[in-house]
Amino acid sequence: MLKQSNAPREARAPITVLRQYWSDEDSRRRYVDGLFDGTAGDYDFVERLLGLGSGPWYRRMALGRAGLAPGMHVLDVATGTGLVAREALTLVGPGGSLIGLDPSAGMLHEAAQLHVPLVRALGEKLPFGDNRFDFVSMGFALRHVADLEALFGEMRRVLKPGGTACILEITQPSSPWIAGPMKVFMTRGVPAIAALRGRYRHARDLMQFYWDTIEACVPPAGVVGALERAGFPAPKRHVVLGMFSEYTGRKA
Repeated sequence: MLKQSNAPREARAPITVLRQYWSDEDSRRRYVDGLFDGTAGDYDFVERLLGLGSGPWYRRMALGRAGLAPGMHVLDVATGTGLVAREALTLVGPGGSLIGLDPSAGMLHEAAQLHVPLVRALGEKLPFGDNRFDFVSMGFALRHVADLEALFGEMRRVLKPGGTACILEITQPSSPWIAGPMKVFMTRGVPAIAALRGRYRHARDLMQFYWDTIEACVPPAGVVGALERAGFPAPKRHVVLGMFSEYTGRKA
């Protein structure tokens, strides 16, 4: 039997309250939904600038490291425009399947081009039965959920025995010599480049919010601990370039 946590909901959130954006859970949900609905059409463009075009390659490599293989049945939580889902589909091949899930109607509209089943819902309340998927993924959206343990508990519940949860996230570098330039690139460089294509406002809003949530996010040990408390024995974290965290947990 899993041990239930008595921690208040706020203590289980991945980030602290950011007063410049919201004051409570209801206003946080409204802000996040509004941001991603409003920027969905420009999201892929901004992501290409942020990743300097390396995003598809990196996501595909990270999913492979986590064990995604041909024939698997995948749930992609917080699928957004389908950036992780697209690479997952190349790995599972025609014998596999994928369902994308996201709370943003705007993001799901963009993801429809993948021609896979899409569901509008929260990761903390997955509308699926137990033991259904071989692999559950989440790409760079951990900071936008309300409750880490609820999210990971739901991931574990819908996974088949032996199935894998894979969470990709950006972690603030510990070195100020790396964190400083990274902040400048995200909050100033990316919007400045986007302005050349007339997309400054959406790039500015996304990148400032991203950096603020990266700064406010719980440290990696907190994410690993939440995975353990949710029932994933011995979860692991793989780090690329000191900032790209790949968390994996396997259902016993």
